[in-house]
Amino acid sequence: MLQFAVDTGGTFTDLIVREADGCARMFKAPTTPADPIAGVLDVLGVAAGEYGLTRADFLGRGVRLVHATTHALNAVVTGTTARTALIVTAGHPDILTLREGGRDQPFNFAIPYPEPYIPRNLTFEMPGRILADGSILTDLDEAAARAVIAEVARAEVEAVAVCLLWSIANPVHERRVGALLAECLPGLPVTLSHAINPAIREFRRASSAAVDASLKPMMAVYMRHLESRLKEAGFHGRTLVVTSQGGVIDAADAAAAPIHILNSGPSMAPVAGRYFAALDEGVDDVIVADTGGTTYDVSLVQRGEIPATRNTWIGPPYRGVMIGFPWVDVKSVGAGGGSIAWIDEGGLLRVGPRSAGAVPGPVAYGRGGTEPTVTDASLALGHLDPGTFLGGAMRLDRDAARAALAQRIAAPLGCSVEEAADAVLTVATENMVQAILDITVNQGVDPRNAVLIGGGGAAGLNSVRIARRLGCRSLLVPQVGPVLSAAGAVMSDLRADFRAAFFTRSTAFDAAGADAVLAELTDKAKAFIAGPGAGSIEAQIRYAVEARYATQVWEIEVPLRDSLLAGPEALAAFVADFHARHRALFSFEDPTSAIEIIGWSAEARCRLNRDNHIRIGAAGAEPGQGTGQGEGPATRRAYFGGAGWVETPVHAFDRLEPDREIPGPAIVESRLTTIVVEPGAIFQGRPSGSLSVRFGEQP
Repeated sequence: MLQFAVDTGGTFTDLIVREADGCARMFKAPTTPADPIAGVLDVLGVAAGEYGLTRADFLGRGVRLVHATTHALNAVVTGTTARTALIVTAGHPDILTLREGGRDQPFNFAIPYPEPYIPRNLTFEMPGRILADGSILTDLDEAAARAVIAEVARAEVEAVAVCLLWSIANPVHERRVGALLAECLPGLPVTLSHAINPAIREFRRASSAAVDASLKPMMAVYMRHLESRLKEAGFHGRTLVVTSQGGVIDAADAAAAPIHILNSGPSMAPVAGRYFAALDEGVDDVIVADTGGTTYDVSLVQRGEIPATRNTWIGPPYRGVMIGFPWVDVKSVGAGGGSIAWIDEGGLLRVGPRSAGAVPGPVAYGRGGTEPTVTDASLALGHLDPGTFLGGAMRLDRDAARAALAQRIAAPLGCSVEEAADAVLTVATENMVQAILDITVNQGVDPRNAVLIGGGGAAGLNSVRIARRLGCRSLLVPQVGPVLSAAGAVMSDLRADFRAAFFTRSTAFDAAGADAVLAELTDKAKAFIAGPGAGSIEAQIRYAVEARYATQVWEIEVPLRDSLLAGPEALAAFVADFHARHRALFSFEDPTSAIEIIGWSAEARCRLNRDNHIRIGAAGAEPGQGTGQGEGPATRRAYFGGAGWVETPVHAFDRLEPDREIPGPAIVESRLTTIVVEPGAIFQGRPSGSLSVRFGEQP
């Protein structure tokens, strides 16, 4: 019985196939941007061929397929979401326009004010008013409400978001508007703000509802086609989709609330990175980097905790689209194997953010690309073997890569092709280092205390440079590193988060109200465990609150020890936990201040695997480049800055002897990745199959 995890990236679609005993195999195929599902079927076909089966027979052995996709995110970024209406309380049509008042460049008055996610001409005002305490100031006039819905119908929208004032305190009006929409406009997708994101901040709640509604028509079609085309191809197992919160949900649930899967792909790399850092290096402070063809995604795991954030913007802060919804905190920059190198008007070398992507791809792919990329630079330096790329499935054109670098980079800079290619890697490395500094040093975290996880097919090209530049204690490249996000997906639990808003203070604590909220959340979590989570190996519910000091504007999330806060001991334990959490995050606490709780959550988590161990075993052994056991490795000429051309040992990733230290320079290869170990570094295999690199002085 097989499990599949597929991650659709900007350049390649990654697949990991896990067998019942934990043995796994990895595969890649080019992404098909015009039809991402075709790319999923393509990579499954490649895997079927390796197993010696037809695709139908191969898929027929599958019990579960987990899919990570940026399809929803790409739609928001490119503005190709559905035509959506927003219904708000009368007198408050500017919620999305006014935002939260922040500005990225407060003294630059030449920057135009950003347009709202849903324009004013598609924003409709609904009579009726709820107050902050949940009482009704003005009843909902149903005749007037029907008239508003008639206006919505005339606007010919494809979806509707509803965000009424204080619906989190009393959702009666919002629910009635939803019922009227279902009655008057049957079949039209509708999102109610109190249901999708019961947050106390009006803009964030409205934005969440707007984004979710705008994605429903497209993602419903995508998920329906994904399941139907997989079924036609021979798959009859369960189809799950990766969420932005680091879990998985059923495809039907993803279609019903697509905001959950906006950051689908990148959220999985920290899951796998945390696991391998603990297994191989025994540490819980980890920088996880996932290098794809288009982007470089980085995240920080501290004390074993995968970070989550609600300050999520698609695009520039304050100017982009605010999600207002928690997701795994991942920073993405336009840097990867397909990032294009170019000379700017001032004569300076730049790398990215433009990418050659899957089409046409780097020059060396021979698919029409003319601008040199990071991959072309690595090929020109001898770091990549043109005949074994993707296990030999794609032959690279080294001469074309060198010619493009000579024409577009070396000639303008007045240097050799080798110097130009090395400079491209140096600039790309610095771009990636700056992304990591943003989430470490700029937040008071010393990267020298962390292990860098190198994930993604292009990670090995310069991860040693990155780790050395940061001063990390080590670099770890898991054997499943080329498909790190897909590996995280196959490890992930079925998960659902349930949230509610309820205000109370530690100094005047409403124990009855708090316990009522927690009881309601518990019922929802248990229903999820009994429904989608039925048959899971293990299930648990975790509780947390969003709280702040009384003088603060923003809150932090604090886990609860139990599902009840009744009694002075439980409340005292929470207060102590809040102070400790605040001190850990901000280096101070205020024991004399009252604590305000504004949000409550219950996370239902269902384990799907007995263990998360993944190994590349005999059934999925990687064909190495070295010679037989006991013989020395093969060699090839490779260029290293400061050392020039060096006859460099080439080791097979899957044949490294565990814990045997080998000095660089060296190249370590598998079918799907190449790790360049520069002079002065020392590497060794781990029993799990991972590669660990430590650093000496640069010679």
